[in-house]
Amino acid sequence: MADPRPSPLDDPQQAKRAWAHYRGMLRWTAELAVGLIGVVWVLLYHEFGLVSIHLYIASALGVGVMVMLFGALMGLVFVSHNSGHDDAIDDPLDDETWR
Repeated sequence: MADPRPSPLDDPQQAKRAWAHYRGMLRWTAELAVGLIGVVWVLLYHEFGLVSIHLYIASALGVGVMVMLFGALMGLVFVSHNSGHDDAIDDPLDDETWR
């Protein structure tokens, strides 16, 4: 069996660029999360008023964690694809293997 191709992320310069892009995506996602938390708080205030601080804390945590988890996982998918890391794997189910 052939050795797998080297990963493009093994190159320090390319890895540095890819992870910097990922951190930028996380910053953008965090800003989006803060904006969405503000929107949710305004909607909750108009719907229920000042019922309990716990409602606002729970909604902020729920929306914030959900948006950040989505951004982190999608960011990893983009980093993996854009850096060429996906192409460096040895796929045992490749069509050429079965011919």
